Amino acid sequence: MLADSYGRVATDLRVSLTDRCNLRCTYCMPPEGLDWLPKPELLTDDEINRLIRIGVTMLGIDEIRFTGGEPLLRRGLVGILAEATALSPRPKTALTTNGIGLSRTAAQLAEAGLDRVNVSLDSLRPDVFEQLARRRRLDDVLEGMAGAADAGLTPVKVNTVLMRDINDVEAPDLLRYCLEHGYQLRFIEQMPLDAQHGWRRDTMITADEILDRLSAEFDLRAADDEERGSAPAELFYVDGGPETVGVIGSVTRPFCGACDRVRLTADGQIRNCLFAREESDLRSLLREGGTDEEIAKRWRAAVATKLPGHGINDPSFLQPARPMSAIGG
Repeated sequence: MLADSYGRVATDLRVSLTDRCNLRCTYCMPPEGLDWLPKPELLTDDEINRLIRIGVTMLGIDEIRFTGGEPLLRRGLVGILAEATALSPRPKTALTTNGIGLSRTAAQLAEAGLDRVNVSLDSLRPDVFEQLARRRRLDDVLEGMAGAADAGLTPVKVNTVLMRDINDVEAPDLLRYCLEHGYQLRFIEQMPLDAQHGWRRDTMITADEILDRLSAEFDLRAADDEERGSAPAELFYVDGGPETVGVIGSVTRPFCGACDRVRLTADGQIRNCLFAREESDLRSLLREGGTDEEIAKRWRAAVATKLPGHGINDPSFLQPARPMSAIGG
């Protein structure tokens, strides 16, 4: 198993397939983008497949989430997905995407074994979407969500980050839209993972504020009867249910004590926490002829040193050098 010294076991693997993205969201990267990883530093499809196989068959990974950057930009995505879902035991699979291009690829992804998708959507207003993403692609995202639902990649989960004085007034509209279309909405507190290191606590919309905005138009009741486990979202029944809305309070309501995630970056580094400042290099071991057992041993050692929490609320907290697009969500 991938166990740490606090009794947590990592069973959920987040695999970043690329650091590239076709949006430039203000809370992630600057308008001009970033210096992308050189291709020789990226894991090949075969290397990703091998690490996933080791994780599933030797280390107890039972769920894989493919992330980016934007994972749909990875040409080998369908093949990687098919290799993963052919493993025994078969892991559950998910994809976190901005939705651009999803309408064209959803059926193919479903055929390859993808179980569901998470789509990022921060606004339903074209002008606000462009202000946040710096691209006019709202229609593409909405079409991608519909395409995923049509392909059976359900439940389609929607991830939303509210930004003060930009899209925070849209919370009720976004929830209403998702309820009408059968999507499951999750609001996420903005985290200090932007490339510009411009995150400020006093401008972040907190979980309490999100709930206040929603409660002005909906009756919310905590879904206490459901076992949350390691799920990051607190769920609330909307107007009596059964539909729910989730709030992920990564900063003000941390859930580190139940975390079961481990991350593999696109260049082959293991991160035992989204906010870790240290990584363990599996790519070099792969390319130097390391055996499966040696790779598994290094992977276990990386997870064993996981800290008890991300430390955002500690005065000594330092933001990771890598931004979200280079880590994988």
